[in-house]
Amino acid sequence: MSTKNIKLFIVSLVSMILLVQTAACAPVAGEIKPTETAAPAVSEVNLINPLGPTVIPVAGLSTGDVTGNVKINLQYWKTVDEAVGLLSGQDVQFAVLPITTGANMVASGVDMSLVGVHEWKVFYLVAAENSSFDGWKSLVGKTIYAPEGKGQTVDVLTRYALSKENITPDKDVKFVYAPAQEIIALFKEGKIEYAALPEPFVTQAVSAAKGKIVLDYQEYWSGLNDAKNGIPIAGIFVKNDFLKAHPVETKEVVETLSKSIQWSNENTDAAIEASTKVLPLPAKVMQAAMQRIKFEYVSAADSKQEVLTFLKTIQETYPEGVKKMPDDSFFK
Repeated sequence: MSTKNIKLFIVSLVSMILLVQTAACAPVAGEIKPTETAAPAVSEVNLINPLGPTVIPVAGLSTGDVTGNVKINLQYWKTVDEAVGLLSGQDVQFAVLPITTGANMVASGVDMSLVGVHEWKVFYLVAAENSSFDGWKSLVGKTIYAPEGKGQTVDVLTRYALSKENITPDKDVKFVYAPAQEIIALFKEGKIEYAALPEPFVTQAVSAAKGKIVLDYQEYWSGLNDAKNGIPIAGIFVKNDFLKAHPVETKEVVETLSKSIQWSNENTDAAIEASTKVLPLPAKVMQAAMQRIKFEYVSAADSKQEVLTFLKTIQETYPEGVKKMPDDSFFK
């Protein structure tokens, strides 16, 4: 072989080697190529959840009967201020919150979005055995006890209903706030006539405290707005920075939470047993309460109209209840 041919052979061989190396390094079609700015995958997240009836939908997580690719660590909050404090840090990525509370937090600058609603029925107006209720006007001059503090969903709903009847809250009707268990204790002592409560505390008031249910807030709301699911009471929120950095993990977390809700509905006894370890109430009370509670996961996209109707109606009649109507970015 001539010198010239040898040189041509070497050049061709080098070219082939480079071509093979380039092809080996090229990304496969549809493959996500890592970048320097891509956030590393996470294997666990933290979810804060109210210490109340919403412990039931996450029971599957606490028992380990429901798991996913991303581990969900649960932490329970008692007051809105506590929830705000937890969300202000970097350790919490997801939160279960009342819809009104979540909307007001977003209006105040908390950067998060709603991914789904899962609590639709839980609130009732309870009266002492010898007290009557013939409509909202029968509460004029009376005192209503509500759990925790002003701004909670049942508080906002009650104020809305009174305002709609031209009854001025805090003037025509007095409001007193206390922990739910304290309200039940006062019921037992005969010191309370009316209380706006969520289950399972309603069951305690009706049974142990000899009270009676005089209003189903869900029926009241559906009668006004023809709502198909009830009241969009509480939902699952995600911090937007986490959602942006980890869309895949966010989807997996939401799917796991949805499975936990379904598991709790299908395994009521096991869910109640797990819940009583967090919410120390008798199993019989929890079982009775479940007859008046509705948990069903509906995505933010599918529940958007009901959420907007709820918030808009509250804001129009009781502006303090909803600081600002959320825009499309509120729903994910």
